[in-house]
Amino acid sequence: MDHREVLNNVLRSNELQFSEETISLAKDVDIELKGYVFSARKEDLRRPRIVRVAAIQNTVDIPTTAPIHVQRDALHEKISNILRVAVTAGVNIVCLQEAWTMPFAFCTREKFPWCEFAEDVENGPTTKMLKELAKQYNMVIISPILERDTNHHDTIWNTAVVISNNGTFIGKHRKNHIPRVGDFNESTYYFEGDTGHPVFDTQFGRIAINICYGRHHPQNWMMFGINGAEIVFNPSATVGALSEPLWGIEARNAAIANGYFTVAINRVGTEVFPNEFTSGNGLPAHKDFGPFYGSSYVAAPDGSRTPGLSRDKDGLLVVEIELNLCRQIKDFWGFQMTQRLPLYAESLAKAVKPDYKPQIIRES
Repeated sequence: MDHREVLNNVLRSNELQFSEETISLAKDVDIELKGYVFSARKEDLRRPRIVRVAAIQNTVDIPTTAPIHVQRDALHEKISNILRVAVTAGVNIVCLQEAWTMPFAFCTREKFPWCEFAEDVENGPTTKMLKELAKQYNMVIISPILERDTNHHDTIWNTAVVISNNGTFIGKHRKNHIPRVGDFNESTYYFEGDTGHPVFDTQFGRIAINICYGRHHPQNWMMFGINGAEIVFNPSATVGALSEPLWGIEARNAAIANGYFTVAINRVGTEVFPNEFTSGNGLPAHKDFGPFYGSSYVAAPDGSRTPGLSRDKDGLLVVEIELNLCRQIKDFWGFQMTQRLPLYAESLAKAVKPDYKPQIIRES
């Protein structure tokens, strides 16, 4: 591989070959299907650790004026159909997009009826449905939903639920960073999460979830790596005019800096709401939010990545990865060995104090 190939390295892997059954099912449910393989060097002392991960991106098809249960049920059916494709493709871990059970109504700043989508993470209808499918398909499912915490005054959170391949609830992670961009402010609905940076040790590898806006914060990615993640999923809902120039960079850079695989997932389509709202961008009030630009992809710790899914079509991206690559890249580059955490811990401890003075040396 010459210098130009390295600079333009979008894909350093082979395309994944699907069965006729998988291809036919994908056509039946009208989704784009793409698959790739990331390999690693064969080792003498460790066996290969090959896992198939998947990202699902999808539109919201039912009008936002329909009853809440109708909207949610339609999305349940849609995702169930896509998961049927995923299981025939041998997927071990799948992640859905941010707040997948609902339209991305946070742009409206209206509390009603959108808060009705919030549900219990362990026993709500979405988790109950996915528990059954996870057990049936022997598949770990990451389900980002709007959480209703009935144990704490009906508080709402933006939460990713992790369901084991044996059909049990493993745990949850609440979104750490909340966007405040223009007058788009999700803290109308929920505040910053309180679950830290959990890593879930599943049968298929150690996984973590960096929800949407958290991808703009390198410290967020770093902490998942410090806690031992091998794959970090980034379920998102972001629109082209706002973030597309950053999309292909952030998850890929995080994979390089932290020595793990990243899976960047973004929804597709434009969603239209009953009432007008503004977005703090100087444009007139409008009822539509979007377009979400899809382009979901997977990045490896060696800096390579897959091509993205479509910008405007429902899709399933299946990627076979070799988890041994994580340690191999850490051994080669030594980023973790040389990162000097005590130095930065000391500096950050000083920086958060009210009397902190930046370390600037000025010419006398």
